[in-house]
Amino acid sequence: MNWKSVIKLLAYIMLFIGLLMLIPTSIAYYMEEKEALTGFIIAECMILLCSVPAIMMIGNKEELVIKARDSYLFVTLTWILATFFGSIPLLYTKSCPTFSQCYFEIMSGFTTTGATTFTVIEDKAKSILFWRSMTNWLGGMGIVVLFVAVLPLLGVKGTGLVGAESVGPTKDKLTPKIRYTAIALWSIYLAISFMEVVLLALGGLDLYEATTVTFATMGAAGFCIKNSSIGGFESLYVDIIVTIFMFLAGMNFALFFKILQRKINKVIRDGEFRMYYIVVLLFTLLCAINLTVSGVYTNFFTSIRYAVFQVVSVVTTTGFATQDYCLWPTFSKMLLLVLFFIGGCAGSAGGGIKVIRIRTLFTLGKNTLIRRLHPRAVVPARIGDDFIAQETILGIAGFVGLYIATGLVGAVFFALSGMDMITCFSASFLCLGNVGIGFGSVGPTGNFSIFSDFILNVGSFLMLVGRLELFTVYALFTRHFWRG
Repeated sequence: MNWKSVIKLLAYIMLFIGLLMLIPTSIAYYMEEKEALTGFIIAECMILLCSVPAIMMIGNKEELVIKARDSYLFVTLTWILATFFGSIPLLYTKSCPTFSQCYFEIMSGFTTTGATTFTVIEDKAKSILFWRSMTNWLGGMGIVVLFVAVLPLLGVKGTGLVGAESVGPTKDKLTPKIRYTAIALWSIYLAISFMEVVLLALGGLDLYEATTVTFATMGAAGFCIKNSSIGGFESLYVDIIVTIFMFLAGMNFALFFKILQRKINKVIRDGEFRMYYIVVLLFTLLCAINLTVSGVYTNFFTSIRYAVFQVVSVVTTTGFATQDYCLWPTFSKMLLLVLFFIGGCAGSAGGGIKVIRIRTLFTLGKNTLIRRLHPRAVVPARIGDDFIAQETILGIAGFVGLYIATGLVGAVFFALSGMDMITCFSASFLCLGNVGIGFGSVGPTGNFSIFSDFILNVGSFLMLVGRLELFTVYALFTRHFWRG
């Protein structure tokens, strides 16, 4: 283990987080929110006091070497420490009564979960809510990916670092150098975000509202500055724009790069993308029909409006809401529950198991059936134009098994709270899948303030594990990691 390299890089990335925190600090100063301003300054001073001495003690003579094991430790500690320092302004302003609640809130932001302990949102300082939403946006594409993109990484190759943080079973390398890939991804992310801000502003939202909504939408996260989420804007136009950009955020961002290269055919023929939009269309139609037939909405187009928004919100793990879907018929709620376990595409801002893994498991099941009927048949696993290696299939099967096991164990811990089974099951898997809203007491009208600090710490762990796709974090708990 190259401890000096890990510590030094951690110090640099914490300084980078401190620089980003200057944005909400400036807002606090402009808005004359003195308590919030003091909280941000304290957090930034703490970062300086921890990071600068570490850099000075290690010195510049030490060559920075990051291996695979080091990258797992570095990425995990980056998210833990970034959340710790990011929680300080919330604690100082008493936005949450306990540190565990503050930590949960910011972990929920960085991991793009969107679960909250806030019982009331609109009474909080605007700079605090901006920072809270900004963590959504930073976590969407990845803190470490941004770090690799904007810095020369001090001569260290960033492939392992990006791979340890990126979501999905595939790591698309868009350019020969990983740093330029990170730059390309963040450039696309910035461009689409800017487009959404402009469109929302044209719809009547002020710059503050448009920016914070964009942060949560593009990060597939779901934090909102309104108590009633996106429904608080009471605008069909806003619903449509947010739905479109949630859908885009749930796509593999490598596809946008292919669009820029005019490789439209490859995007259309992408197996994961095809399943993604078919799932959205099918589930929206089924949900809308059920809502209309059940009399929830008398107009089919009204049913379509709310169904498509909620379907896209859940499948992309954004977690926005315009209606309390817990009051919908059981069939519609079951459809949304299924989407909980699908998630967005690999390489997107979305969480969950991922569309590519679900598609691969279906392909594996079909091929297994064919081999049962024709034992000598050679049936390759193919999704779209791509062939899936056997090693990748085994990795996906292992991931899904571990994912479900983790969610179930988490549900047992949540059950210690004494809440009902639906709430505990939902709370565990929404944290693990970074979905943000669930069913029962953690539905669209609920929040996590009902849980004790211990349970919230469990939730924070589940969010971290889910965002870093299990193996990055779990590797740290194995003997092989520390022996190698």
